[in-house]
Amino acid sequence: MLFTLFKNITLACMALVIAQASAFSFTLEVAGKIDNVTDPTKKSYLFTDKQLLAMPVRSITTSTSWTPQRKFEGIAVADILARVGARGSTLTFYALNDYYIDVPLSDVEKYNMILAYKMDGEMLKIRNFGPLFLVYPRDAAGPELNSPLYNSRFIWQVDRIVIK
Repeated sequence: MLFTLFKNITLACMALVIAQASAFSFTLEVAGKIDNVTDPTKKSYLFTDKQLLAMPVRSITTSTSWTPQRKFEGIAVADILARVGARGSTLTFYALNDYYIDVPLSDVEKYNMILAYKMDGEMLKIRNFGPLFLVYPRDAAGPELNSPLYNSRFIWQVDRIVIK
């Protein structure tokens, strides 16, 4: 009887771990003017969360219009663009709700933004800017980044980028 109870508890714990792991799963689709694709029919590159989490981690400690100073960790946008072989001059970032914002490629070179998946060591969830949040080094770059134009470029719930 004790063995059966232990077995049931173990199975319940395993189910909980699997459910929590799947709750954190996300993808990022990159399409448009790219040389490398994973889906030739859609002409896009689909990153899984595992692939993104395996890329080099970059961090930016900054405040946003919605948060006090926090440490954001994620993938450099430049690394994503290099992986897909991007050839455009404008990046259109789309959120899960189809909101989008255009960002010039020159911002990537000038500010080295990241697509953050963590804030203060915790994975971002949909209710708090996740799965991916475009973050600029607002506090370190001077007053230019603390403006309505750049505040509008801090897009969250990112799931797709189109290179134009």
